[in-house]
Amino acid sequence: MKAIITGIFVLLMFTTCKKNKSDDNGDGTGNLPDVELKNRVVVAGLTLPWGMVYGPDNFIWFTEKSGKISRLNPTSGQITPLLTISEVRVNGEGGLLGIALNPDFSANPWVYVAYNYGSNYREKIVRYTYSGGTLNSPIIILDQIGASSVHNGSRLLISGGKLFVSTGDASDQTTPQNINSTSGKILRVNLDGTIPTDNPYPNNPLWSYGHRNPQGLVQVGNKIFSSEHGPDSDDEINIIEKGRNYGWPNIKGFCDEAGEQSFCSANNIAVPLIVWTPTIAPSGMAFYNSDYIPQFKNSLLLAVLKNTKLMQLKLDAAQTKIEGTKDFYVNTYGRMRDVCISPEGKIFVCTSNGSDDKIIEISK
Repeated sequence: MKAIITGIFVLLMFTTCKKNKSDDNGDGTGNLPDVELKNRVVVAGLTLPWGMVYGPDNFIWFTEKSGKISRLNPTSGQITPLLTISEVRVNGEGGLLGIALNPDFSANPWVYVAYNYGSNYREKIVRYTYSGGTLNSPIIILDQIGASSVHNGSRLLISGGKLFVSTGDASDQTTPQNINSTSGKILRVNLDGTIPTDNPYPNNPLWSYGHRNPQGLVQVGNKIFSSEHGPDSDDEINIIEKGRNYGWPNIKGFCDEAGEQSFCSANNIAVPLIVWTPTIAPSGMAFYNSDYIPQFKNSLLLAVLKNTKLMQLKLDAAQTKIEGTKDFYVNTYGRMRDVCISPEGKIFVCTSNGSDDKIIEISK
């Protein structure tokens, strides 16, 4: 019954999006005409790129799961290798994963990455300094985060001068509800790795908990949105709030199954904005708010793995609800892992097929 209800919900959302795609979104630009999309392969021959960020140098900085960090010229397609981290150990979904650049890069050219390592398999967050065309002076920001062949989370976001880190349950369902574990969480630390004094729990990097495997993390105004993999049902998009419990493993998706309501009420569970059953495997996200492609304005753009597509999630004017969804490039490039956007408004998506992976530009 849950799968049927969710399927109807998503179908209705898609229909709403199609009907209202040119409606005014409240910022005076919603009635700009749609533009025709163009797409081209910027670079091919990559192996499992995982994280991407559009840098202040107008290059795309990206990771590959084997341990490589590189810069890509999005115009020429030329790749400049920066560093290969020898400590990285690939194990199933694990390896070198998320990346973030310090917003004040000119003053402090710091590059943060998340990776898995070691024989007993753990995750660490490391900060490098970019100088002389290379990454050097590594500083460990967080360490001893649980890791596994699945459910490692590992998306990084810098917001308000703090580093946010998504972590999965690392195949251990006892961890997400344990506030003393760093697994199954959204963590928040200062840029030097110290614990902010305004975190929910003293001397604890936890910001939110009860997560299964959040692989997308993006700022929208003063809010943070995440995408999260469900088990065999209930992939989610959530708004991440300070100290909130997102339910896993006790709750899947909405609080609508028998026995879930009492746990939700007792634990102040935050419910998702939208769920997908059957699952689609949502990964990286970006927030699009440019006039360059006006039909995407005020939308989340979501890279989808299992259903091999880019998905638009249109937000309402308050950016608290998803008004509709629309699919792009279904089965065109295969599994899609992450999205980033240039200041001009061009969109870049990386694939995750395991061989001959690509970074694709979407423009007008």
